[in-house]
Order: sequence, then C-alpha cells, then structure tokens
Amino acid sequence: MNNQRFLNQQSFNFKNMSSILALYFYALGTLFLGYATYLLYTSNSEQSPTSWVGESMFWGLIVFFIAIFILFLPVEFFNKTKIYNSGFNEMIVNILIIIFTSLIFLIIFQSLIQANNQVLSDIKTISRSISFSGFIVMPITIFILNNFVKRFNFVESYTFSFLLLVWIFSAQLFL
Repeated sequence: MNNQRFLNQQSFNFKNMSSILALYFYALGTLFLGYATYLLYTSNSEQSPTSWVGESMFWGLIVFFIAIFILFLPVEFFNKTKIYNSGFNEMIVNILIIIFTSLIFLIIFQSLIQANNQVLSDIKTISRSISFSGFIVMPITIFILNNFVKRFNFVESYTFSFLLLVWIFSAQLFL
C-alpha cells in the first residue's frame, strides 16, 4: 500500500503539454508576424527577398494571415498560460515535452515546406530556428527557472511570459 502511494507521488505528470504547445505556437506565430512585417516593409526596396513589389506584398499578406492563424491556435484551443515547474519531475517532463515538440515540428516543417523561392526558404529557416531554440536554449532556461522558483516565489507567476520571451529572443540567434 505504501509502495503504491510512493509510485503515485513519483509518477510523471503531463499537465503542461498544452501550455508548452501554446508557447511553441506563440513563438512561431510571433516570428512569422515579424517576417510578414519585414516583407511588407521591404516590398519596394532592393533588399526584398522577392523580385517585384506585387509579389512581396502578396507573400507578406499570406505570411501575415498564416501568423494570425498560428497565433489564434493557442488562444482558442490551448487556453493555458501557466507552466508548473516546481519539482524535479515536472522539470524533467517539461524539458522532454519541449524537446519532443520541437523535434516533431522540425520534422513536419522540414518535410512539408519545399523551398521553391526565397520566401519559402526563409519560412523554413524560421521554423528551424524555433525548433533549435527548443532543443538548446529552452531546457537550460527551464532548469534555471526551476532553481529560481525555489528561491523567489514571485517568479512562478511569470514563468510562462519569461519562457515565451526567451524562446522568441533565442530563436533570433539561430536565424
């Protein structure tokens, strides 16, 4: 009987799965929104990744609407903005979920998007940078946050926002 209670206390809990998916989609949508802004801003310059203004505005609007749709997913379907990272088991599960989510989406985006032009190549690079950030930076950040939550109680309420900012800024490093 005591062994069953011990196993129930030590079992892994996947309650943060939807929060981590929301983080991934928020970061991906934010970078796509930034790229759509870049496409629209450079539509009439020589630095544009497209050959003419109409094509640049066309791709800018397409990427903008894709970004709005991706940003709509976590708001409507996941609706969680809290990550529980108070114990060692939760930290390990969160790290594994982030790595697994990044791996799945890396495989999906790299196999689905065929880089026929510069814009699609840039979108593929953006999705790859989000996944690489999930592989490298996010596990380290979760580990650091796990130590800060134990020392400072107020950090726990801002964990989701801090992880989102770190994911967005660290993805910029991999671009």
